[in-house]
Amino acid sequence: MNNRISYSQFSMWSQCPQRWKLNYVDKLKHFSGNIHTVFGSAMHTVLQTYLTTFYSKTITEADSLDLNDMLFTELKNEFIESKKNSEDDPCTKEDLQSFYKDGVSLLDWFKKNKSMYFSKRGYELLGIEIELNYNLGEGLNFIGFMDVVIKDTVRDRIKIIDLKTSTKGWNKWMKTDKQKTDQLLLYKQFYSKEFDVPTDKIDIEYFILKRKLYENVDFPQRKVQLFTPANGKPSLNKVLYRLKEFVDSCFDKQGNYLLKEYNTNESKKTCRFCEFNQTEYCDKGIK
Repeated sequence: MNNRISYSQFSMWSQCPQRWKLNYVDKLKHFSGNIHTVFGSAMHTVLQTYLTTFYSKTITEADSLDLNDMLFTELKNEFIESKKNSEDDPCTKEDLQSFYKDGVSLLDWFKKNKSMYFSKRGYELLGIEIELNYNLGEGLNFIGFMDVVIKDTVRDRIKIIDLKTSTKGWNKWMKTDKQKTDQLLLYKQFYSKEFDVPTDKIDIEYFILKRKLYENVDFPQRKVQLFTPANGKPSLNKVLYRLKEFVDSCFDKQGNYLLKEYNTNESKKTCRFCEFNQTEYCDKGIK
């Protein structure tokens, strides 16, 4: 059976090879979650349920769903699930209450403005959480799950949508952060290979759900931000080259982990959220 690698693995290695090794090779510790991941997972489920009903049934039935109750249930479930992987709670009850309130407001805004983003006329929902399982060769498969995949039946195009939650949206620095944007480029490439669709027929989009809006501003704001990174052949080739670098430096020809020393990448950005920073496993990190 081939070893499976995900975008999360690739992204962590890109940030710091040593952190990747400690997590995936040594299996010492895994990130257990926080209020942002709990909220993000819950919102994913709620929006995906809404869109499934929207496309497979009627808009009226989709709008009749009790999204607030669904969000409450999913937040509770995600909290319990995150707690399984840690002795500590992923967040406080106050956090949950605050984020739930933000989520209710966000879902209400989305339902009122959904026609700006989704239409049934000329569009077909191909699936939710569609699995990618692409054979990279040399004992490795790339695994991924696409949040929402929609077909434009008029123009014969595919759109792969990745749902993201954010406090106030992505700023210009976040939009240039390859750790955020490369995921959909790889999904586009491997969807093309696995489902035999030309890459120039595939669009990608980050659908960013904002919990908060800026206060005291004179311009109109929306609670949804759309962002499409550069995803032509030059951009695809760059991320594929980087993925090959990851595979070549971390796996043997049978897809097994290479047991060796890995470099650390010390920076405030990388070390700030690392679970191994300033521990017995890594004393090189920046405080």
